[in-house]
Amino acid sequence: MMGDGVMQILAKPIQLADQVTKLADDAHSFRTECQELKSKTERLAALLRQAARAELYERPARRIMDDTELVLDKALSLIAKCRANGIMKRMFTLIPAGAFRKMLIGLDNSIGDVSWLLRGSAAGDEDGDMHLGLPPIAQNEPILFLIWEQIATLHTGNLEARADAAASLVSLARDNERFGRLIIEEDGVSHLLRLVKEGRVEGQENAARALGLLGRDPESVEQMILAGVCSVFAKVLKESPMRVQAMVAWAVSELAANHPKCQDVFAQNNVVRLLVGHLAFETVEEHSKYTIPPKVTSIHSVVMANIAADPSKESSEQALVRHPMDSQVRKNQMQGVKGNSSDHHSLNVRHPHTPLTGSNTRGREFEGPGTKSYMKAMAARALWHLARGNSAICKIITESKALLCFAVLLEKGEDDVRYNSAMALMEIARVAEGDAVLRHSAFKPTSPTARSIVDQLLRVIEKAEYDDLLVPCITAIGCLSRTFRATEKRIIGPLVRLLDEKEGVVMREAAIALAKFACTDNYLHVDHSKAIINAGGVKHLVQLVYFGEQMVQTAALVLLSYIALHVPESEELAMEEVLTVLEWASKQCSAIQDPELELILPEAKGRLELYQSRTSRGYH
Repeated sequence: MMGDGVMQILAKPIQLADQVTKLADDAHSFRTECQELKSKTERLAALLRQAARAELYERPARRIMDDTELVLDKALSLIAKCRANGIMKRMFTLIPAGAFRKMLIGLDNSIGDVSWLLRGSAAGDEDGDMHLGLPPIAQNEPILFLIWEQIATLHTGNLEARADAAASLVSLARDNERFGRLIIEEDGVSHLLRLVKEGRVEGQENAARALGLLGRDPESVEQMILAGVCSVFAKVLKESPMRVQAMVAWAVSELAANHPKCQDVFAQNNVVRLLVGHLAFETVEEHSKYTIPPKVTSIHSVVMANIAADPSKESSEQALVRHPMDSQVRKNQMQGVKGNSSDHHSLNVRHPHTPLTGSNTRGREFEGPGTKSYMKAMAARALWHLARGNSAICKIITESKALLCFAVLLEKGEDDVRYNSAMALMEIARVAEGDAVLRHSAFKPTSPTARSIVDQLLRVIEKAEYDDLLVPCITAIGCLSRTFRATEKRIIGPLVRLLDEKEGVVMREAAIALAKFACTDNYLHVDHSKAIINAGGVKHLVQLVYFGEQMVQTAALVLLSYIALHVPESEELAMEEVLTVLEWASKQCSAIQDPELELILPEAKGRLELYQSRTSRGYH
């Protein structure tokens, strides 16, 4: 902490203190008061020289030395007045009665401030638990000096004291955004990062939690990135105890959520691949007896099929688990299964327990179930926020076994693990909706992994329980709408049934998802529109347009317009008087506020008018 800058700011106060001491002996008036000033100044000068030999925390040192310099400058001016010679000079040199008392108080305060600074620089050398208290300069801004005290302890304290200081910064950062910004401005990030690298488990956890709380806005995250947070987090995710890795994964999720521009920096530091490694640990390793099941019926069989039949793609970033099996290897593999199982290891397949590239798995198997589950939950949470809107990171994730992990965890994980996995799948699906290359490579219908994901999303949708999983699963299915063939009959029915739910958000998301199937951009929009009609969707949509809340009403009207646009000849539309519904809706101000609706509603009405008889229109 001590640098050339601190040495420079100490030089001037020491010089001023020496001048005050020297001139005090030459005073012709107020000699007693001048000797008191000299005594205080000598004590202050000794402290300043001691500070010049110490390793100081620069931020408070600058503030304290600036104030000390002002006090000594005023003391020098006061002493100079007392050196006036001759009766006339003394008569015209006015010194207020309280000037010496005020100056002595100022020197006492400077002595207290410099003493505090010295105690802070040596707080961890003898008694790491010693509370420094607040210096006199802190009277107007006590929180700033409390932050300085904790950061000073992070710099000089023993490991236990540093862990406690990090915990104090956690409390301050959690309580108030301004406190968090002060911690960053006062150089707290670099010392927290050092504790993450060097501390014991408790200290590392506290420091990682504090760093996650500090990244509340893009500017703060940007400063943390410049301080090196990405490379430190990558090192932790590779080498540290799992508890610390889990907390770091949570911190990554916070920084990525609050400043998406940091996503690529984390990816460049290998963080995405390391998180995938944690997600896959003990998730997809207990499989592969080298058989290809004739029919995929469960997650376990999907995993086996994926390992045996679908070679992993190796991206430019990584290849987490490779299975380079050509047709001849598969043939030998099947023969080996039918023959002696002891020949399995002669196949050109890695052992299921082979560590993931770049991950250190030593000792992780001995962690408790709760720690392992929390690690998976936080890894999934971090990947969710890293994947949001980022095609490159989604590509890294989908070219690994992470998609398969998400499917397994969505089925078998605990609450947070399942929710974070669902959110990650939703974000990847959102990116894939607008990225044809990613969509075709990661979610092609023939892929066992893609089928397993769809199976798990549908399982949640068909269950139709309004919980944290339902909405992200609906959204994900909708975003994947262009990956489904016309022969896929499982999707539309469950989504249509959700149009008759009690929860408005569920009905809205179901209508939005179905609109992705029925919209013009979907190549199979006619087939999907007919499937929605056949599943009884029109009746529900009419009810929602008339009686739904505005957010539900708009989504339902968009979907109904697409159906009318693409299947205007449907008898079901005539029976439900959809043209009347559209005419009524076009007169409602709230309906016209939606840009998509402004485009398709008039066209849908025009198409219906061509196909529906005037008697089916009802009132105008």
